[in-house]
Amino acid sequence: MSEQRLIPKTMSTQHPDNASIPPWCDSDVIEGEKEVYEAYYAYSTLGCHEVMWDSEGKDIDPHVVRKLLTGYPSFFKEKVLGRDIFLTYRIPNPMLEKVEKKVFLETLQAIPKHFDVAKQFYGNGDYAPVFEVILPFTSSHKDVVRVLRAYSEAVVGIEKARIDFPDVTLVELVGEIQPKSINVIPLFEEWPSLVSLDNLLFKLLEAISPKYLRVFLARSDPALHYGLVPSVILVKIALSKIGKLVEREKVDIYPIIGVGSLPFRGHLSPSNLANFVREYKGVNTVTIQCGFKYDYPERDVKMVVDYLNRNLPKGEAEDFSQTGQMLLSIASKFRDAYYEFLLHAAKLIEKISKLVPARRARRLHIGLFGYHRTVGDVVLPRAIPFTASFYSLGLPPEFIGLRVFGTLKEEEQHVLLDAYKNLKEDLKVAAEFFSWRNLETIRESGTFDKEFIEFALPLLIEDIKVAEEIMGLRIGPSSSVAKRHENYTNDFIILFSEGKIEEAKQALVTAAKLRRSLG
Repeated sequence: MSEQRLIPKTMSTQHPDNASIPPWCDSDVIEGEKEVYEAYYAYSTLGCHEVMWDSEGKDIDPHVVRKLLTGYPSFFKEKVLGRDIFLTYRIPNPMLEKVEKKVFLETLQAIPKHFDVAKQFYGNGDYAPVFEVILPFTSSHKDVVRVLRAYSEAVVGIEKARIDFPDVTLVELVGEIQPKSINVIPLFEEWPSLVSLDNLLFKLLEAISPKYLRVFLARSDPALHYGLVPSVILVKIALSKIGKLVEREKVDIYPIIGVGSLPFRGHLSPSNLANFVREYKGVNTVTIQCGFKYDYPERDVKMVVDYLNRNLPKGEAEDFSQTGQMLLSIASKFRDAYYEFLLHAAKLIEKISKLVPARRARRLHIGLFGYHRTVGDVVLPRAIPFTASFYSLGLPPEFIGLRVFGTLKEEEQHVLLDAYKNLKEDLKVAAEFFSWRNLETIRESGTFDKEFIEFALPLLIEDIKVAEEIMGLRIGPSSSVAKRHENYTNDFIILFSEGKIEEAKQALVTAAKLRRSLG
């Protein structure tokens, strides 16, 4: 494989945040053959450089490479998989998964099978169609080394296994196993790993001496865990630390950022494109999630993908080495305020999140399969249904904890707004979907959680007052779309209160289509 490989700028993912169903899908859930077509669609129509193939927490087609190459041969003859466009597996983390450990191994073992299919299709073995995997919840350089060693020993190393006396080895039975090595993309999602990213990556560089490194920074899960402001600060500090490490060690590191289209989950949308690239300087690859792909007009999606493909990285990462400690102190205050609210809101959000439609055939993510998303003792839904739940109530989660802004010293406010450049713009977009009317409907309904009404709502009202009085934002719908959104979310609350669950779900989805994302 060439050392001068193309680093993808856009990565299509299977994150199920789409309110609308794409026209080529005939059911509410995208699965099976439709996921294979979706990968082709992302490459051929939208222009994405890369597709994430997610084997963490969901069943996927194990023959994806063969189906892509034989199903769309003329396209893939022109765009070589592994050279011009890329397929990248997201694997389960075997250190955290209880039931998915074998899926981890199974995914690694599939890589040589894909190589053989591509070699036959292209007539050569110049490019491995799959040679990188994404490892969720990376918390140490050892996590990455373990995956590399697992591939080396358990996949490639078995070539030498003796299967017949005296000297017949497995390679004679199954053929040579290629590629001989893979790359692991560590995915960082948690506060400790994001703030100590430079130390962790330095140890990784020492351990494996890679030609280059791709590093995945979550933006959505940190928002779920810590709130909007901390999630942005953590990513900005991580980018700053990566920039310094690149400068010091003279190594190529290419950050990926995982973002949805609502402000809470990253705010990549056609109308926010200029702000987005200005906010996340130094990022090389951006995820193109399903809400973005299917809730916006296709021409707008193609325009954004093309812009990102041509322009990333848009400048170097900002240097926060001077203000980093103050920013983390500010982030801690916001996190604590966010957590205070969640303690009183968790029961209600758990109920409402169950009404958010699944757009992928995921296995259960709390309990037997998948990772717990917890804040202290509170077990949370995943980030998409969490965000969707608050928006469906007309209470966007972007504002949770904002009361802290009013307590910051002038210097702290300045440092925060300098780091999180689009804070006011992001809140301004979210403010359109906030509903005072819904607040009253919730209070008057008589069926909502008493703890939520008596403890959570007063905190949120404090947050909103800071947005209005200190940040000067206008709260509530002003556009016709936002006013219609308010009507449907109000309907949702009434129907939910009356126990009309199917009708409530319909109102929830209609509102989500208006804001162009489930969550």
